[in-house]
Amino acid sequence: MKVLIIGGVAGGASAATRSRRLAEDAEIILIERGPDASFANCGLPYYVGGEIVKRDKLLVVTPERLRARFNLDVRVRTSAEAIDRQSRRVRLHDLATGRVYDETYDKLILSPGAAPLRPPIPGADLPEIFTLRNLQDVDRIKERVDQGVNHAVILGAGFIGLELVENLVRRGVATTVIELQNQLLPPFDHEMTTPIAEHLRQHGVTLLLGQSAESFARAENGIAVHLQSGGTIAAQLVILGVGVRPESKLAVDAGLEVGPRGGIRVNEFLQTSDPDIYAVGDAIEVKDYVTGDATQVPLAGPANRQGRIAADHIFGRPARYRGTQGTAIVKVFDRTAALTGASEKTLRRAQRHFRKVYIHPANHAGYYPGAEAMSLKLLFDPHSGQILGAQAVGGAGVDKRIDVLAVAIQAGMTVFDLEEMELAYAPQFGSAKDPVNMAGFVAGGLLRGDHPQLDVETVLALPAAERPALIDVRTPEEFAAGSLPEAINIPVDELRAETGRLPTDRPLAVFCQVGQRGYLATRILLQKGYPAANLGGGYKTYQLFFPPLSPS
Repeated sequence: MKVLIIGGVAGGASAATRSRRLAEDAEIILIERGPDASFANCGLPYYVGGEIVKRDKLLVVTPERLRARFNLDVRVRTSAEAIDRQSRRVRLHDLATGRVYDETYDKLILSPGAAPLRPPIPGADLPEIFTLRNLQDVDRIKERVDQGVNHAVILGAGFIGLELVENLVRRGVATTVIELQNQLLPPFDHEMTTPIAEHLRQHGVTLLLGQSAESFARAENGIAVHLQSGGTIAAQLVILGVGVRPESKLAVDAGLEVGPRGGIRVNEFLQTSDPDIYAVGDAIEVKDYVTGDATQVPLAGPANRQGRIAADHIFGRPARYRGTQGTAIVKVFDRTAALTGASEKTLRRAQRHFRKVYIHPANHAGYYPGAEAMSLKLLFDPHSGQILGAQAVGGAGVDKRIDVLAVAIQAGMTVFDLEEMELAYAPQFGSAKDPVNMAGFVAGGLLRGDHPQLDVETVLALPAAERPALIDVRTPEEFAAGSLPEAINIPVDELRAETGRLPTDRPLAVFCQVGQRGYLATRILLQKGYPAANLGGGYKTYQLFFPPLSPS
């Protein structure tokens, strides 16, 4: 068996090493256009900021190690130019010598990755404007920062963009983020990005949300970034982080099927429309694990698994790719944001029915020093309770809860299963009722009818005459510090004695700070015959949708 693999990094290198472990006698050739067969592209921003000091730490495995340990034929600085499917040949170009030659294959695996987008903006091709994909890119960016940069502009507020922001600020570089959408981190739902936006501003980062660059031009002090809104920003460094596109030209030219956004189409075995050609990694179109729709999700974890599964199928193992659920995480200074499964935006586009709950727990027992707050959003099927997605933002402990919920989605679990989950507890690590359990309790109570719940943004979008009466059951001190418009304050401890103050001409929407006292008040009122529901997640969820300082 002769396996030819085009592209290294996560998917290709994983496919190559797995193939060798399965077939010692196979001929395995790994072709990589760049000089590095496998490197940690997720670590590149931290090399710019000095968090990762030694460049060599970014090399996952060298070509020499792949040759020595796995007996692979690794050819770096070699470009694949064309595929002849009839004769099972690939035209290769040795970029070092200029030699052009053909290489045959029995099975071909494509792992070309995705390239950063350079939007069609005048001046975007200036040499002072960078993208970040590989070690050579990070070398150029780091060299520029080392030479001295007063102000940097990051175009795009995705994962890589925000990681670069943190590391530039760490280097003392004033930084502005320009994002076309009206939120950071587009895969997240808008309200869940509010704490990250506030945190960036606290670190001196300028956020220009809902704005875009119209053109770039050289200026006396570096680059002039002209905004469509009419303003101009002077910068010495501009980095484009507006997304990536699949490197699928080789596949398209070979007549392989691709999706509308250019992703190479594959089946559950990672085979393309040609069964002898497989494709993995950022270049492929995958099935969304929750909705079943075709999508593109450029993540390292799925790429590694896809490379392994493609090799398994080639060598007769019963392996299938189940789909991508988009589990991802990003650190922004000392805040963390993570998500798994479908977002509310995705479910609405798919016209999928869902319910949601918000909770705002601490990462561990509040009485133990150092507890850090988080906000967690859980999306689930309104009939079965099956978990569809989750997002969390906060300090420590966000990663742990999203990982648990990612497994729950893979296992097809429901919110009722979350109630019963037995998770490790000591006061330093969690609570006797872990945030995952609490999300299950709130969602389960909602579905059972014990805990009627209204969404704050839905209530406030109603005309004033149609809104339920808002009852704030927090203390007078909390109420005075801020509340929802036109809310009436009746503390929960006084509610039983003060029911005479409740409006009787419309339903009641009860709320507290995070939902717990609102739940208790709702139970009191329901059992006294009042038409009441809790405002999900309380005042803290209201502040996610309507922050005190609105995004600029």
